[in-house]
Parts: sequence; structure tokens; C-alpha cells
Amino acid sequence: MEVQTCILTRRSHRKFTAEPVSREEVEKLVSLAAYAPSWKNSQISRYLAITDAQVKKEISERFCPPGTNNAFIISTCPVLIAQTFVKDRSGFERDGSYTTDRGAGWQYYDCGIAAQTFCLAAHDMGLSTVIMGVFDRRGLQAYLEIPEEQELMALIALGRPAGEPAAPKRKGTDELLTWR
Repeated sequence: MEVQTCILTRRSHRKFTAEPVSREEVEKLVSLAAYAPSWKNSQISRYLAITDAQVKKEISERFCPPGTNNAFIISTCPVLIAQTFVKDRSGFERDGSYTTDRGAGWQYYDCGIAAQTFCLAAHDMGLSTVIMGVFDRRGLQAYLEIPEEQELMALIALGRPAGEPAAPKRKGTDELLTWR
């Protein structure tokens, strides 16, 4: 798939078929996401693939706030990816000091780049995704036994698309771009 086509046609999918996603497909996605740019090539993103239906059910019931669609998405997606990151590397010098005035905030930027790379790669492979950030992060981090040196960043539902969502309206360059 051409890059522009991939960007223009990738959508956030919230409904998936029951067809499984193979271990090889998930491994391919992670290997492609590893090519996402990162601060000083720190490559801080890590991925936990969750396929156990009971674990996904428990996550959806215990860690998703009422009134959000995330519980349904998590309980029905074939694979739930928990994206974590290694703390205190991105945006830091070797001595532990911050490199920029953004402090520890740069790690979130790197995770966003990696998550988007993961999602574009999935789309190119005929898979669909949605990135989720509304959940009890601290509780889920403890439940998943995320190592102390890592922090849970986002959840990515992964599967085969059940339908094709319409493209949301996009702002024009006249609103998004300023020249000086």
C-alpha cells in the first residue's frame, strides 16, 4: 500500500470480526513499530499482547469507566495490546538530567509515534486498530503486573475489521497551517 493511501484510509475501528490474529502477525507489527523514530533511538515502547478472553473480560469490567465504549471494544477484540514504555530514558541525558524543558514529557511523544506506526502497519496488513486512553491506568498497570521500570501508556485493540467506518471530517490547511 502506498504511504499516502495508508494514511488517508486508516480508521479507528471499534468492531472486529471473531477471526483470530496470529502470533506471527502481532510479532510483525511490533517489529515494524520498532522502526518508529524515538529520542536518541531509545526505543522505549514495549508491548504486551493479551488474547485470553477472560483477562480481556476482567479488564473491561474492572478498569473501564462506565459510559465509555472501551469495555465493549476490549471484550470483543481478538488481541488487546497494552503499550508500555521504559521510564526515564526518552528526553533524558545519560546522567538522568532532562535534555529539554519538557522534562519527562518527551516519552509520551515517542509512545505516540510508536503507536501510530503500529496502527499504520496493521492497516497495511489488512488489520484494524483503535488506540484507547480512557481506563484506570494505575489499577490496570498493577493488574497486568507491569514491571516497575515501565509505565502503561495506552491500550490498542487489534483485529480484523467488521465494516468500514466513515472518514471523520478533517480540518483544512487554512486552519492547521500558519506561515511567517
